[in-house]
Amino acid sequence: MKKIIDFFLAAAISFFFTGCGEDKTTLINGLKIDEATQKKIIAEAPVLTPQESIPAMKVENGFEVRLVASEPLISTPVALNFDDKGRIWAVEMQGFMPDTVGRGENIPNGKIIILEDKDGDGIMDDRKVFLDSLVLPRALCLIENGLLVAEPPNLWYIEINNDRAGKKILVDSAYAPGGNAEHQPNGLLRGIDNWIYNAKSAKRYRKKGDQWLTERTHFRGQWGISQDDFGRLYYNNNSQNLLGDYFLPALGAWNESQRSVAGYSVDMVKDNRVYPIRPTTGVNRGYREGELDSSLRLVNFTAACGPLVYRGGLFDSAYHENVFVAEPSANLVKRNALREKGYSTEGKQAYAGREFLASIDERFRPVNLHNGPDGAIYVVDMYRGIIQHRTYLTSYLKKEIEKRGLTTPLNCGRIYKVAPAGKTVKPVLMPHEPLALVNLLKDKNGWIRDKAQQMLVDGKMISVQPELRKYLKESSDPVRVVHAMWTLEGLGILQYEDIVPLFRHPNWKVRASALTAASSVINGDNYRRFAAEIRQIMERQDTLTAPYISFQLHCIGAFDQPMADTLWMDIAKKYPDNRYVADALISTIEKKENIFYKKIRFIEPDTNLAINRQFEKTLDDIKKNESGKNMAQLNAQYPRAAQVYRVVCRSCHGSDGNGIVSLAPPLNQSSWVTGDKRKLIAIVLYGLIGPVTVNNKVYKAPEVSGEMPGLLNSDELNEDDIAQTLSYIRRNWNNNASGVTKEDVLKVRQRWGNRQQPFTAEELKK
Repeated sequence: MKKIIDFFLAAAISFFFTGCGEDKTTLINGLKIDEATQKKIIAEAPVLTPQESIPAMKVENGFEVRLVASEPLISTPVALNFDDKGRIWAVEMQGFMPDTVGRGENIPNGKIIILEDKDGDGIMDDRKVFLDSLVLPRALCLIENGLLVAEPPNLWYIEINNDRAGKKILVDSAYAPGGNAEHQPNGLLRGIDNWIYNAKSAKRYRKKGDQWLTERTHFRGQWGISQDDFGRLYYNNNSQNLLGDYFLPALGAWNESQRSVAGYSVDMVKDNRVYPIRPTTGVNRGYREGELDSSLRLVNFTAACGPLVYRGGLFDSAYHENVFVAEPSANLVKRNALREKGYSTEGKQAYAGREFLASIDERFRPVNLHNGPDGAIYVVDMYRGIIQHRTYLTSYLKKEIEKRGLTTPLNCGRIYKVAPAGKTVKPVLMPHEPLALVNLLKDKNGWIRDKAQQMLVDGKMISVQPELRKYLKESSDPVRVVHAMWTLEGLGILQYEDIVPLFRHPNWKVRASALTAASSVINGDNYRRFAAEIRQIMERQDTLTAPYISFQLHCIGAFDQPMADTLWMDIAKKYPDNRYVADALISTIEKKENIFYKKIRFIEPDTNLAINRQFEKTLDDIKKNESGKNMAQLNAQYPRAAQVYRVVCRSCHGSDGNGIVSLAPPLNQSSWVTGDKRKLIAIVLYGLIGPVTVNNKVYKAPEVSGEMPGLLNSDELNEDDIAQTLSYIRRNWNNNASGVTKEDVLKVRQRWGNRQQPFTAEELKK
């Protein structure tokens, strides 16, 4: 296999240059690299300085890449925030994979640093360490006079005293309770609705006085999260280009029996093709047929992350609310264009056969993307040889790492920004005068609008309420209206009278935002008026906000359940074949699903109607969760297995074994789990590539990840660990199958040896 790949690699490099004609140099990012240097960069993956790495990039015509920070000022960055002075607060995850077995990963060498550009030339020249001695920190968020920091398993709030860490408050001791570094919550995005959202998580957070609120929300994504001007969230997983929500994030996550809610975690860009400009043999499953094309370049996403909705206002209007996605395994950044149709959104790749930004430098690892105060896109480059965590690191990739010396160095890292070529980009300092901040709510740069809202809320500047209410009444700009409304909400002074006129606003997004904000203002004095408004919305045939009024029936039910139930039935009768309305309605009736289903079937007996189909789906989910297992007893019987499941399996298959949307199928009541244990052992050791049928449903990419990686090469788990874990899942939830022994695992391993290729379902059936 090695000889074959080396042969094709040489051929691919030759092809790359012969395509350049007689010219022995190639123009990349406005600069020329000679042929010999290009060959060396591709074949050997040498460590390049930033000044050498930028010319190795090819960026969209009309743009240029500029250096913002590099080593020794910064090392292994994975995320950043900007403060009101335009300074960068960055997370350094220095402990990630020091070698191919992860030795030293638990050393507390992670840091939160502050970078500042003191001479105004656009390049950071000053570094302060705000917090050190962290183990694999992953996210941060500036709020009020402090900083949220995610350091698994904890989420901390640290007060800021003159750029020094002050009092440390534990916000959540179970922020990231398990999973490897690739599968733990991250993001900490301050949403327009004043809540903080995460990727790879079903929690949201909010600071209220000295208290921290934690609420359940929809499970979203894997690494990175972003929002549009309206406040809808976008995210992805490693094999899917872009996922996102049709509706605002605060809604519809109340019914724990509902496995998924229509309109959330939607596959928005179904094309997962990537177009590297160098051979990418250093991907985890590069040996697998179809993983690389004939020129040894990655075919589809394998490490998609860091999605960014561009809202900077610096680029041409055609780029507004395009979504950019990083792919560090292929050394590129993709651009996607979105199109709205009603409340739904779908997208496509902006180009055919090329990328917005790509590099021939294998160590260029874009892991996060951010809007900047100046309107540029900021690219967080971990600049690391190894980006695959040890849990799933294949022996094939280990050899690739060794061949090109990708293990070291461990102290590099860069931040770049992408801006229109030749355009002067000025640093931004936010004002602190309340009226000046209100005026910035209409700025063309979404980062500035968001920051202005946050500063008004954090500073408790309630003196600006007349100006904010003036925006609600007089502004023709929907974005300004929405920001003004959520600023009032964040200040705790939004009133019911503020949102009622917005229910009739000509822009449906404003109407939907006002309905979403109703949760903050509905009380015992005005809930009847709100119910009357819902009826008027129904009479106006406002189909775009129909899901929103359905989601918000719980606001009325808190004060008058019979009234809410009557409205529920009336909405269901009006929209019986709208699955978004159906799921929104079901989200409000936790533990009463059977009662309402009987009522619906009596008046709408057609089983093909969306309301009935969605009910059947939810009731089936409830049945799957009706397990009589004594989890405490099971965990005591298999303590190591419970830990392995929590760390390795839960992030994709869920704590209830029923799978996670867009990631993995269920283990609960799966014949692959409870059937022939030899097949199950083979899957866990060597992996499984889809499609696969579970409980009469076909699961395949992109609905779920296209492959379950095997654990054959894991240095963390031995045969006994695997046997215990398989016994654990075969007896968990609604499963009741025999156990698995260490000898069972050894027999399967001896049968298939060092096989690298994952199994297909068809192979296992034979």
